[in-house]
Amino acid sequence: MNGARLYGRYVAASLRAQMQYPGSFIATSVGAFAATVIDFIGIWALFARFRQIDAWRFEEVALFYGVVSVSFAIADAITRGFDVFGERFVKTGDFDRLLVRPRSTVLQLLGYELRATRIGRLAQGMLAWGVAVNLLTIDVSWQSWAILSFAVAGGVALFSGILVLQATLAFWTVESLEVANTLTYGGVEAGQYPLDIYTRWFRDFLIFVVPLGCVSYFPVAAVLGHANRTGAPGWLLPLTPVVGFVFLAASLWVWRFGVRRYTSTGT
Repeated sequence: MNGARLYGRYVAASLRAQMQYPGSFIATSVGAFAATVIDFIGIWALFARFRQIDAWRFEEVALFYGVVSVSFAIADAITRGFDVFGERFVKTGDFDRLLVRPRSTVLQLLGYELRATRIGRLAQGMLAWGVAVNLLTIDVSWQSWAILSFAVAGGVALFSGILVLQATLAFWTVESLEVANTLTYGGVEAGQYPLDIYTRWFRDFLIFVVPLGCVSYFPVAAVLGHANRTGAPGWLLPLTPVVGFVFLAASLWVWRFGVRRYTSTGT
């Protein structure tokens, strides 16, 4: 059985288990949608009062919001195993069992659980995206859709890489550090707005250290026709989401480094 087929069986088993309690699934999904849509309403209220932020209009910011929210919702749904790695696997010693199985530990952790309840956050991101497209005065062509889709894929890779790094730290800290949430949830909050409204050092951090700007700001600015505001060559902007995949590859290399140095807790 190849890895893709095995992962498909992991996903099917996870979905069947969650659908055993449809009431809980619906309530959790609706709750996630309601909790996150309030944030979007807050952004609308901000623009209803001030009209624009540094010449950025509501519909343009809504597109940033939608792209980042969709990316994080997908990454959060598929990386549950890494998110709870310290508490569920290192602290309890269950990671030892993953090591003796003839499959990649990454594949096994990806298949730990597909959080279908993240469909609430995904729906909220798609809602913001739809609002943006309907209000924009520019023509959203198929090339624009391709760039935005590539941005989402790069964003999923980036957020997944951050969660992999968070899990890797647990090899030394045993429990996952909540400080990593400043890069995941904090990154989502920062990426919901164009980066050029932030101060220089923060922009550089979100471009060169945690390259959120490469998977959201640059490609979305290209679609909106604001390439001149980024300071980067226009031809480069649609290609920048590839940095998200490079970040994920680097994170997986660090993960393998941590696995080689793992010592069981002995539980």
